[in-house]
Amino acid sequence: MTDPISKRVTELKPSGIRKFFDIVNEMKDAISLGVGEPDFDTPWHIRDEGIYSLEKGRTFYTSNSGLKELRGEISKYVDSSQGIKYDPEKEILITVGGSEAIDLACRALLDPGDEIIVPEPSYVSYIPCAVMAGGKPVVINLKEKNEFRLQPEELIAAITPKTKLLVLPYPNNPTGAILEEEDLRQLTDIIIKNDIYVISDEIYSELSYKERHVSIISLPGMKERTVYINGFSKAYAMTGWRLGYACAPSNICSQMTKLHQFCIMCAPTTSQYAAIEALRHGAGDVAEMREAYNERRRFLMHEFREMGLKCFEPYGAFYVFPCISEYGMSSEEFCTELLKKKKVALVPGTAFGECGEGFVRISYAYSIDNLKTALNRIREFLEELKNPK
Repeated sequence: MTDPISKRVTELKPSGIRKFFDIVNEMKDAISLGVGEPDFDTPWHIRDEGIYSLEKGRTFYTSNSGLKELRGEISKYVDSSQGIKYDPEKEILITVGGSEAIDLACRALLDPGDEIIVPEPSYVSYIPCAVMAGGKPVVINLKEKNEFRLQPEELIAAITPKTKLLVLPYPNNPTGAILEEEDLRQLTDIIIKNDIYVISDEIYSELSYKERHVSIISLPGMKERTVYINGFSKAYAMTGWRLGYACAPSNICSQMTKLHQFCIMCAPTTSQYAAIEALRHGAGDVAEMREAYNERRRFLMHEFREMGLKCFEPYGAFYVFPCISEYGMSSEEFCTELLKKKKVALVPGTAFGECGEGFVRISYAYSIDNLKTALNRIREFLEELKNPK
């Protein structure tokens, strides 16, 4: 019998994040700083709305695009935050998390052989989604000296006649890097000149600590060529509710909706009702969580300086990406030894692309107490590496 499994699937590498997460679950007294999941509970008023929807028997399918009321609230949110209006009827799609939106955008826009530029280090789903859509990923290796910001010259060098899409993963997972308005303006001229479309993954847009987050859709000529992706998991601590959305020109959104129709039908109804409440009354919750994350971010940067661990200062998401290359170990070796000897789980930088070698990702979506305990163990580990017995 021939092998029944698709070669395209078997050639995909499994997520490098899950490996250490699975190990730490079986290890007593281990601390995991590896998973990007808020340690906050979903705010009660949002949970109450989900519960109320169940009590009222709202367990039906919604339209494929999602509840009209939710799409209307998303339209208001994007307008208020970025000054850009999307038609709730034709330009907004509710998805099962931001990850489904990424998958749908790739499949709706890529034909076999089309090239999609992916800056790395970045979220693990971009390249697999591109490959499964038949696209050809072209990786740009971002550099710490540039604070992992995509540089205009790097983008120009990656463009070929086959380039169709660019992924903009900012604020960035795993580095915490951001792009400010001037960075985006420099890229926009190149994007428009070369007739490239953009997938802008802004799931961490509410977790920006330097100044107000600016989306590329707010710049002239970019709404028309961008799939804007966002969701509720990170900002509202709603990871398990599995709810995201995409805003795009109607000709793109209609094709994404068609794919969503066949594969998913609709996003969870209970989650959609909860999300309406989140957008209407959750701004205070977001601000409170953002301030807590910022406190943890500043604490980590201070501790890194004290222990001599090199790390550029990130201003977005809830990750830091310290450099461990001076210790003469690969990222994988460093994380493996740290977990084995000190029971602290981090994620090797290589889980997010080959240029992540020499770095590790630490999530600060954990309590200060957990961070303090973990950092004490990391400090001991680094001292032992510097002064072996």
